[in-house]
Amino acid sequence: MSWLTNGLTNGISIIVFVIIWEIAPRAGWVPHTFISPPSEVLSTVWELLLSGVLTKHIGVSLGRALFGFLLAVIIGVPLGFLLGGSFKLFERIVTPVLRLLGEVNPFALFPVFILLFGIGEVSKVAMIFWVCLWPILLNTVTGIKGVEPLLLKSARSMGVSGPALFTKVIFPAALPGIFHGIKMSSGVAFFMLIAAEMIGASSGLGWLVWNAQNNYQIPRLFAATVTISTLGLLLNFVFSKLERRLINWKENTPEY
Repeated sequence: MSWLTNGLTNGISIIVFVIIWEIAPRAGWVPHTFISPPSEVLSTVWELLLSGVLTKHIGVSLGRALFGFLLAVIIGVPLGFLLGGSFKLFERIVTPVLRLLGEVNPFALFPVFILLFGIGEVSKVAMIFWVCLWPILLNTVTGIKGVEPLLLKSARSMGVSGPALFTKVIFPAALPGIFHGIKMSSGVAFFMLIAAEMIGASSGLGWLVWNAQNNYQIPRLFAATVTISTLGLLLNFVFSKLERRLINWKENTPEY
């Protein structure tokens, strides 16, 4: 029953927040010109959906985020397997550098990406790739290093070796760490893209926020912000469900 209690508590908190949000600008507690009530925000979201404007910008943003994210997965996971399994000495040497690069504030690198790739699509995808690569790579390395030696010895004693050892023992044992990095990157990719789209873009949810702010379209600004938050929650929900379905046998996931 704890899940029911938590659900009711969370639901009541959200309802109270929305009610206060609705009343505050209408009662003059906060300036209506700066804070749009949720009824106006939802009305604006509906209008943008009917006109096709919102779906267009959602599609553009998700496409950019997905491309950079998949590129990071394609490069980060195999590289993590190599560093964590085949080149352990090299991994010990380069891991401090990789961690340092992963801790660099991506917003500080905006000018660098723009200088290297311009203000077009390539720079935005490169930013997404950069922020997604490090969690995936480092968590894959951690997952590989966390494989129990006893599992490997037991598998080898039963004649399992080569590709079978990798697919039946190493990869499943490392999967929680890998998936943790992928889950982290999925959220980072989307929200990083929103910031990137505010610089030199002409479409996407980030551009929609920036354009609404510049034109003082407050309901549209809040509508875009609510859409971004909703998509972020949906992404987290989807990956949480996938995690429970794919690796429900593992309770504790190693983190870098």
